[in-house]
Amino acid sequence: MTSQRSTEKAWKALDRFRIELPSWGFANTGTRFGKFIQPAAAATIEEKFSDAAQVHRLTGACPTLALHVQWDSPNGLADVPEVRELSKRFGIRPGSINPNIFQDQEYKYGSIGNPDISIRTKAIEHILDCVRIADALQCRDISPWFADGSNYPGSQNIRKRIEFFEEGLKEVHCALQPGQRLLIEYKPFEPAFYHTDIADWGMAYLLAKEAGPQSRVLVDTGHHYQAQNVEQIVAWLLHREMIGGFHFNDRRYADDDLTLGSIDPYQVFRIFHEIHMYEWEKGNLADISYMVDQSHNLKGKIEAMIQTVCTAQELFARAAIVNHERLAKLQQNCSLVDAEEELRGAFWDDTRAIVKEWRKSKNLPEDPMQAFRESGYLERITAERREKNTGASASYA
Repeated sequence: MTSQRSTEKAWKALDRFRIELPSWGFANTGTRFGKFIQPAAAATIEEKFSDAAQVHRLTGACPTLALHVQWDSPNGLADVPEVRELSKRFGIRPGSINPNIFQDQEYKYGSIGNPDISIRTKAIEHILDCVRIADALQCRDISPWFADGSNYPGSQNIRKRIEFFEEGLKEVHCALQPGQRLLIEYKPFEPAFYHTDIADWGMAYLLAKEAGPQSRVLVDTGHHYQAQNVEQIVAWLLHREMIGGFHFNDRRYADDDLTLGSIDPYQVFRIFHEIHMYEWEKGNLADISYMVDQSHNLKGKIEAMIQTVCTAQELFARAAIVNHERLAKLQQNCSLVDAEEELRGAFWDDTRAIVKEWRKSKNLPEDPMQAFRESGYLERITAERREKNTGASASYA
């Protein structure tokens, strides 16, 4: 039975919890082998804003939409007025700005790690354009993901590529406006299978420190080796005040892009616990951006987003009800079993009823999934988009 004090802690956590939605999560996406087209998928930036607005209206936790410049804003700054108008119309603000420095043919051997200076220059100019777009839209975070690396021993000078990254990221950092942040993401492999230029949190951390004080590390929960202790990485980055944000998804084997908590909800809970414990110890909130980054290749895209956000809210609430004062004393006394049980007890506490009551207090539907299914929105957009999505091959975004 959850106490009144625990319920109050959970509500307070839910009041401040916000999780950004990715525009590409509503589009027809797939794997490297192909894709399965969904007739209701969003094909335009207007449709992505519309779908994101549905998720926010039902969950109350998703006021921003991450944009991918090449897919959502192919004309760069010229598209800013349209984005502003869509933001106003749908009540969803543009969120993090994500450059595309991996899709063009020129990036076959890398972007800002490429040995060809002309290609490095092109990649940096694109990221600088993204900084300008972010400034025009009043977006704080620029979040590049680099596919740079090599597939064969001896085929690239690894140390030289480190220098290229240091130089390029410093140049980008110099262009940041006050208050903006450069979030540096890491990934151990794929698509580079011998060496990836930013392969782990330590490399991202060092590059962020080298780039400048407005740089932080971005943690994608799927971008880790099997059995890696992700919450320990989070603890280190919190300790060094270098964690900028999360891309949330789940994985069974590698970077599988599965929905949050579908495989290991306890890991997500443990990550949230590290953050809550840090905030309790410090007496202030961690400046962290939370975002969904999943490929809903088989699940219905809007339903998968709703499912993900609801899961995130429930796990965030569970982590909030840990008795941090009691746990700190147990840890200090090395009371191993009792300390673990304090943590496990909060994880096994079913917070769904608490979240439902919180939704009621905010005039939100108690069951967002049911409300969505009864709204008729899916049937309407399926009828409107079917021909466009199934009559021709859909683009990745």
